[in-house]
Amino acid sequence: MDVKSLCLGALSLKDASGYEIKKMFEEGPFSHFYDAGYGSIYPALNKLLADGFVTCTEIEQEGRPAKKVYSLTETGLSSLKEDLNKLPVLDKTRSESITMLFFGHLLSPKHREEILESYIDYFRNGCECIEGVDPTGQPAGRLFVRGLGLAVYEAAANYMEENKDLLLSIDEENDETEKQNNLLVETGDAA
Repeated sequence: MDVKSLCLGALSLKDASGYEIKKMFEEGPFSHFYDAGYGSIYPALNKLLADGFVTCTEIEQEGRPAKKVYSLTETGLSSLKEDLNKLPVLDKTRSESITMLFFGHLLSPKHREEILESYIDYFRNGCECIEGVDPTGQPAGRLFVRGLGLAVYEAAANYMEENKDLLLSIDEENDETEKQNNLLVETGDAA
């Protein structure tokens, strides 16, 4: 889904400024499954405005530039519905934390543990954030995504907590392998 469609989706929830749309991706309803930055939101809003998918009202603010508040038009809602009726591209996970843990055997024990604990905290904080959203009166789709998010975040945090010894004991395994290799060299049994 492109950023224009994401902006239309955000505006289907409520009228908003570009800043408020960005906040929806940082700490609002989209924060756990999509990312969009100012560098893509504002050009998308300008294109949507030019295409008649949104309208813009400028609200004067004391001591600051006027605030531009965007509203979804019927044409914009139709475009959003059309985009939502396409098959989605399969998800791809991009995670520095997962990549670093994949190469955990190359990390110092302290750094490896810091990354792991930080990642567990990330998922636990995500659970708290999702649980902090009142589900009362939410449409079925949002309730489903809320539940899925909680299930994924809880499962990830639980897995890491229950299996952290596997990652944290790498040095013991490396030490044992090194001892065995040294013993083989000393006895002349090494290939």
